Amino acid sequence: MKAILSAAALCALILPGPASAQNSGVAAGATTGAVGGAIVGGPVGAVVGGVAGAIVGGTLDTADRPRVQEYVVQQRRPSVVYDQDVAVGSALPQTVETYEVPDTVVTTTKQRTGWHYAVVNNRTVIVDNKTRKIIEVLN
Repeated sequence: MKAILSAAALCALILPGPASAQNSGVAAGATTGAVGGAIVGGPVGAVVGGVAGAIVGGTLDTADRPRVQEYVVQQRRPSVVYDQDVAVGSALPQTVETYEVPDTVVTTTKQRTGWHYAVVNNRTVIVDNKTRKIIEVLN
């Protein structure tokens, strides 16, 4: 347990202060990654998992989440039934149609080229269009 807490503290030091203050997704991603990494690889795994989790978890700023969700609802795309886990890091198959998230919907200055969304099992997911991996689950 001390190793997990130490790794989480180290991740907090590694992450830039303003980014973690502005985006709760980064903090949540770092924490989740650190805990998961510690389980698999001990203290070193916790550090690696925390940094990777911060990168993945830092997709949308808190202010953008409602705008993206509202946009998705307005588009009325059908939900696709998918029998696999709908989680960050999972890749969607080519059979699941994704739709572009327009730059006008996401107002932050973060990199968002290639972001698509899909509605899978009645959950909105943000997908990296190149890899088809889920980078954020909105609901």
